[in-house]
Amino acid sequence: QVQLTESGGGLVQTGGSLRLSCATSGRTDNSYAMGWFRQAPGKEREFVATIRWSSQHTYYADSVKGRFTISRDNAKKTASLQMNSLKPEDTAVYYCAAGSGLILSSLRNGAAYSHWGQGTQVTVSS
Repeated sequence: QVQLTESGGGLVQTGGSLRLSCATSGRTDNSYAMGWFRQAPGKEREFVATIRWSSQHTYYADSVKGRFTISRDNAKKTASLQMNSLKPEDTAVYYCAAGSGLILSSLRNGAAYSHWGQGTQVTVSS
Protein backbone atom coordinates (compact mmCIF):
# COMPACT_ATOMS: atom_id res chain seq x y z
CA GLN A 1 0.00 0.00 0.00
CA VAL A 2 1.41 3.37 -1.06
CA GLN A 3 1.08 6.20 1.42
CA LEU A 4 1.75 9.86 0.71
CA THR A 5 2.45 12.58 3.25
CA GLU A 6 2.63 16.25 2.29
CA SER A 7 4.46 18.97 4.16
CA GLY A 8 5.56 22.54 3.62
CA GLY A 9 2.33 24.48 3.36
CA GLY A 10 1.75 27.75 5.15
CA LEU A 11 0.98 31.43 4.88
CA VAL A 12 2.98 33.66 2.55
CA GLN A 13 2.60 37.11 1.05
CA THR A 14 2.01 37.77 -2.63
CA GLY A 15 5.23 37.28 -4.54
CA GLY A 16 6.67 34.93 -1.95
CA SER A 17 7.75 31.32 -2.23
CA LEU A 18 6.94 28.00 -0.63
CA ARG A 19 8.23 24.48 -1.17
CA LEU A 20 5.91 21.53 -0.75
CA SER A 21 7.21 18.01 -0.25
CA CYS A 22 5.51 14.66 -0.64
CA ALA A 23 7.07 11.69 1.09
CA THR A 24 6.14 8.26 -0.21
CA SER A 25 6.11 4.97 1.64
CA GLY A 26 5.22 1.55 0.42
CA ARG A 27 5.94 -0.11 -2.87
CA THR A 28 6.43 2.14 -5.88
CA ASP A 29 8.27 1.59 -9.12
CA ASN A 30 9.36 3.48 -12.20
CA SER A 31 5.94 3.25 -13.76
CA TYR A 32 4.61 5.79 -11.29
CA ALA A 33 3.83 9.45 -11.88
CA MET A 34 3.66 11.86 -8.96
CA GLY A 35 1.31 14.79 -9.25
CA TRP A 36 0.16 17.85 -7.37
CA PHE A 37 -3.43 18.99 -7.43
CA ARG A 38 -5.16 21.78 -5.54
CA GLN A 39 -8.63 22.68 -4.43
CA ALA A 40 -9.76 26.13 -3.39
CA PRO A 41 -12.94 26.68 -1.34
CA GLY A 42 -16.01 26.32 -3.50
CA LYS A 43 -14.02 25.22 -6.54
CA GLU A 44 -13.28 21.96 -8.29
CA ARG A 45 -10.01 20.19 -7.72
CA GLU A 46 -7.54 21.18 -10.43
CA PHE A 47 -4.31 19.83 -11.81
CA VAL A 48 -1.13 21.71 -10.94
CA ALA A 49 1.87 19.64 -12.06
CA THR A 50 3.09 16.10 -12.44
CA ILE A 51 6.35 14.24 -13.01
CA ARG A 52 7.04 10.77 -14.33
CA TRP A 53 9.20 8.90 -11.86
CA SER A 54 11.37 7.21 -14.48
CA SER A 55 11.83 9.83 -17.20
CA GLN A 56 11.48 12.97 -15.10
CA HIS A 57 9.23 14.39 -17.79
CA THR A 58 7.19 17.19 -16.24
CA TYR A 59 3.83 18.70 -17.07
CA TYR A 60 2.27 21.89 -15.72
CA ALA A 61 -1.01 23.70 -15.69
CA ASP A 62 -0.84 26.90 -17.71
CA SER A 63 -1.68 28.92 -14.60
CA VAL A 64 1.54 27.87 -12.84
CA LYS A 65 3.94 27.39 -15.75
CA GLY A 66 7.09 29.41 -15.22
CA ARG A 67 6.38 29.90 -11.51
CA PHE A 68 6.19 26.36 -10.13
CA THR A 69 8.74 23.57 -10.52
CA ILE A 70 8.09 19.92 -9.75
CA SER A 71 10.96 17.56 -9.01
CA ARG A 72 11.61 14.20 -7.43
CA ASP A 73 14.35 12.56 -5.42
CA ASN A 74 14.53 8.83 -6.07
CA ALA A 75 16.79 8.09 -3.13
CA LYS A 76 14.52 9.84 -0.66
CA LYS A 77 11.34 8.78 -2.47
CA THR A 78 9.99 12.31 -2.33
CA ALA A 79 8.38 14.65 -4.83
CA SER A 80 8.61 18.40 -4.33
CA LEU A 81 6.82 21.43 -5.66
CA GLN A 82 8.75 24.69 -5.58
CA MET A 83 6.29 27.56 -5.82
CA ASN A 84 7.60 31.03 -6.62
CA SER A 85 5.89 34.34 -7.37
CA LEU A 86 2.83 33.19 -5.48
CA LYS A 87 -0.48 34.92 -6.07
CA PRO A 88 -3.64 35.07 -3.95
CA GLU A 89 -5.34 32.83 -6.52
CA ASP A 90 -2.85 30.08 -5.64
CA THR A 91 -4.53 29.80 -2.23
CA ALA A 92 -5.84 26.25 -1.87
CA VAL A 93 -5.34 22.90 -0.24
CA TYR A 94 -2.60 21.15 -2.18
CA TYR A 95 -2.68 17.40 -2.57
CA CYS A 96 0.04 15.01 -3.63
CA ALA A 97 -1.07 12.07 -5.74
CA ALA A 98 0.55 8.97 -7.22
CA GLY A 99 -0.53 6.70 -10.03
CA SER A 100 0.96 3.80 -11.92
CA GLY A 101 1.07 3.36 -15.66
CA LEU A 102 -0.59 6.64 -16.54
CA ILE A 103 -0.79 7.42 -20.22
CA LEU A 104 -0.08 10.93 -21.47
CA SER A 105 -3.72 11.88 -21.85
CA SER A 106 -4.51 10.97 -18.24
CA LEU A 107 -1.66 12.74 -16.47
CA ARG A 108 -3.77 15.84 -15.79
CA ASN A 109 -6.80 13.86 -14.64
CA GLY A 110 -7.05 13.38 -10.90
CA ALA A 111 -9.30 10.36 -11.32
CA ALA A 112 -6.37 8.49 -12.88
CA TYR A 113 -4.32 8.69 -9.69
CA SER A 114 -4.86 5.89 -7.19
CA HIS A 115 -3.11 7.24 -4.10
CA TRP A 116 -3.56 10.59 -2.38
CA GLY A 117 -2.09 12.47 0.53
CA GLN A 118 -4.10 14.27 3.18
CA GLY A 119 -3.42 17.72 1.77
CA THR A 120 -1.58 20.80 2.99
CA GLN A 121 -2.95 24.35 3.13
CA VAL A 122 -1.29 27.11 1.15
CA THR A 123 -2.53 30.64 1.80
CA VAL A 124 -1.24 33.63 -0.15
CA SER A 125 -2.16 36.99 1.33
CA SER A 126 -2.58 40.09 -0.81
